[in-house]
Amino acid sequence: MIPTEASRSALPYARLMLMLLLAPALLWLLGLIVLPHVELGILSLRARVAPRVYEFSLAQYGTFIEEPLYWHTFVRTALMSILATVVTLVLAFPIAWTIAKLVRGRNKSMLFILCLIPFWVSETVRTLGWMILLRESGVLPALLVWLGLTPVPIEMLYHDSTILVGLVYTSMLFMVIPLISALESLDDSLIEAAYDLGGTNWSILRQIVIPHAAPGIVAGCIVVFMLTLGNYLTPTLLGGKNSQWFTEQIYTQFITRFNWEQGAAFGFLLLGLSTAIVWLGLKLSGQKFGEVMQRS
Repeated sequence: MIPTEASRSALPYARLMLMLLLAPALLWLLGLIVLPHVELGILSLRARVAPRVYEFSLAQYGTFIEEPLYWHTFVRTALMSILATVVTLVLAFPIAWTIAKLVRGRNKSMLFILCLIPFWVSETVRTLGWMILLRESGVLPALLVWLGLTPVPIEMLYHDSTILVGLVYTSMLFMVIPLISALESLDDSLIEAAYDLGGTNWSILRQIVIPHAAPGIVAGCIVVFMLTLGNYLTPTLLGGKNSQWFTEQIYTQFITRFNWEQGAAFGFLLLGLSTAIVWLGLKLSGQKFGEVMQRS
């Protein structure tokens, strides 16, 4: 089809309208994401040699390598975040399958609302709720004593398992939603045909369900991992002073020690870690980032 003179003249106007529509989003990305990261990058590559005098330096990154506490906390945070992501996926998949395939009508809406209810309050309130349940004088230790399972109330806070429970609880919804979106598009006739051909539950899950839901699985894992890795409140409150979470080290450098250069270096190390693990996950799963983000 040959473009007319009217369509040619309308093309610049359409481009201008598109730019105006994208301008708020681009300004938001530039002002709240790009520029702060550029500033952090500059801060992480300088050292103070005199009042208001700085020079290029990699000393902050050298401090991270030389101090065992820092890189130990860094590795621990990465491993705990990966574990929390895996546990969240294992728990969220049956929930998403039930909502997407097994229930209909009001029951489906009710289950989805039940998943949303915890997120009607802030993360602080949710975490404090876990503290009320798990502290030595809390509800759960008292219940265990009343049932005769423990002779005295036990302290259930300030353990790695407690941190893991809090991280999974605070990020569950962000795994469930991409999984529901992916599973709802799965044609039920494929599963019925697989059963007719003698397929087992495990073979159908492995060969049909998981490959179809792979973009949703990867999207949920990326979102949950990023939220978990950068979480500060939950590990600090549930893990106490011994939580050894890397975001706490960043907070300490910025707020407690006023060492912004070191804090910026730690922030970029955490950004590099998250980027590397997300890239590795995409490579291992064979997914493309654009397709995955459409599910999130």
